[in-house]
Amino acid sequence: MTSGKRLAVAAAVITLIMIAVYLGLISRQGNEPALWFVAGLAVAAVLAGYGAIGAARARRPALLAAGALLLVLGLLGILSIGLPIIAAGVLAIVAAGRSGIPA
Repeated sequence: MTSGKRLAVAAAVITLIMIAVYLGLISRQGNEPALWFVAGLAVAAVLAGYGAIGAARARRPALLAAGALLLVLGLLGILSIGLPIIAAGVLAIVAAGRSGIPA
């Protein structure tokens, strides 16, 4: 597995973990989760997972989209769970750079 694929997998896994952490934190507080936030994280996780597939035709654009989405969502959640989400976004963008497939 190339380093770009590993980075894409790491971004997807971190994102899935952060969905679980977010839902856990919100439920402990007795609040309803922001569905748009969870949906955004889920879309980013799917895009990063798709980008981990070496034969994927739109690998680089998917990783770039996942990275951009994760960076935005991470900045929106920076006061609580944003830092790991930003890290996942950076991993996705670096994986896109290492994919070697022109956008």
